[in-house]
Amino acid sequence: MNKLDTTILLVEDDANEVFLMERAFQKANINKQWRVARDGQEAIDYLNHQGNFTDATRYPVPTMMLLDLKMPRKSGFEVLDWLRQQPGLKRLIVVVLSSSSLIDDINRAYDLGSNSYLVKPGDFEGLVNMVKTLDLYWLLLNQDPELGIDSVKAQPVPRDQIQAEQTWRPC
Repeated sequence: MNKLDTTILLVEDDANEVFLMERAFQKANINKQWRVARDGQEAIDYLNHQGNFTDATRYPVPTMMLLDLKMPRKSGFEVLDWLRQQPGLKRLIVVVLSSSSLIDDINRAYDLGSNSYLVKPGDFEGLVNMVKTLDLYWLLLNQDPELGIDSVKAQPVPRDQIQAEQTWRPC
C-alpha cells in the first residue's frame, strides 16, 4: 500500500462536522480518499463489509479512523470495544475526535485502545491546523502496523517524497 493513497474513515453523526472536516482537508491541500459512517453501527458495518458496504473495492479498509464518541445506535466507545476484539482490525489507527474534554471520556477511550484523543477545535483555522498535523504524523511519518492476514504491509515513504508531497510548516 502506498501511504500517499490512503483512506480515512470519518465516523461522525453531525453533518455539519462532516462538512467542516472535508473543508479543512481541502483547505490544507490534503487529498485523501474519504469515507463517512454516520454512526457507530454504520462504522462497524463498513469495517465488516456488511449492509451497504459489501464492495471492498469501493469501501476499502481505512488507514485511519477519525471517531466521534457521542453518536446514536452505537457510541464511539462501543466501536472501539468491538474493533479491538477483531483480529484483522485491532491494530487500525483510531484517533478519537470529540468535543468532550472530560477526563473520564479520555481515559475510557485510551483504555479501549484509542491511539490518540483530540478535542475538536473551536474555530475553523484550528481545525485546519489539526488536520495538517494529523496528516503529517499519522499518515506520513507514522509506521503503520499490519492489520491482518489479508492486508498489504505499507512500504516506508522515502523522505524526499514526504517533503515533495507535504508543505506543512509549524505555526
